[in-house]
Amino acid sequence: MDADAARARMLLEESREAVVVVDGDDRVLVASRRARESIQGLEEGAKLPDGLLSGEAGIIPLVVPYDVDGRRERLVYLSRGGDLTAYEELRAGFTAAVSHELRTPLARLLSLLEMATLPGENVAELVDRARAEVEQIRELIDEVLFLSELESGTRVVSLGAVAVLPELDTVAAELEERASRAGVAVVVEGDPAVELAIRPRMLRVVAQNLAENAIRYAGPGATFTLAIERVGDAVVLRGTDDGVGVEEAQLGRLFERFFRADRARASRGTGLGLAIVKHVVTQAGGTVEALGGLGAGLEIRCTFLPSSAKRESAGADSRR
Repeated sequence: MDADAARARMLLEESREAVVVVDGDDRVLVASRRARESIQGLEEGAKLPDGLLSGEAGIIPLVVPYDVDGRRERLVYLSRGGDLTAYEELRAGFTAAVSHELRTPLARLLSLLEMATLPGENVAELVDRARAEVEQIRELIDEVLFLSELESGTRVVSLGAVAVLPELDTVAAELEERASRAGVAVVVEGDPAVELAIRPRMLRVVAQNLAENAIRYAGPGATFTLAIERVGDAVVLRGTDDGVGVEEAQLGRLFERFFRADRARASRGTGLGLAIVKHVVTQAGGTVEALGGLGAGLEIRCTFLPSSAKRESAGADSRR
């Protein structure tokens, strides 16, 4: 039962919703991190702030009553009136962005097919180019679906511990030919004893997207390094290149969906690779940041706390 209680506590703690559990006297028994951070005056062990359950505070409550060992408790979801509107705006914007990204390769594909019907054209070459456009469309659709599964929780990110270095070596080997064509050298280095609580498939997704980002944008003659190391209590995965870099003002936007720095706008990339990296790393309990500058290369740093530290951190947050 203790294990079940701890598991339930962690699920509620990490919920993306502002959710609280209250007793019959409206006293807060448990609250998610989002609830504590977004609702002023909300404290575990204290009564709910006035107006929360009535909706007078501008927050809409959804109350689910239940009994535990003869005691009446309520699970309360709290959302602001504008939350649904903001979500709908985000969804509409995402749909529009996907439509725009699909329109370009589809237009090129149609043009190639029309050219193939003209006399004197090199049909074999046009078919090869058309095949590349279809592959671009397939890649975009796959990444959109993958990102959607990450956000919905369908894809499980953390499951047991895995040795990191062999997975990085696998990714480097798979991308060797492609990197060579782009004139980018891929290097893997680090401590072979380092492990992470992440599924091997998800670790390879992170490494692959970091490497592909460098292969596309670092420029010929650049070297990209995938490195894993321990820094204090944390494990740090770095993807670093010495290529053309990105303007400092754009570093914070690299993890946005479909964002491309100025130099990358002509690329065939989907604009989703680093967004996927951020989602996988975040769901595995880590953080990501971009460092560098124009002409100074680019470093994507993924930092993971050990499982024990994450639990201690969660416990400390829950007691605040």
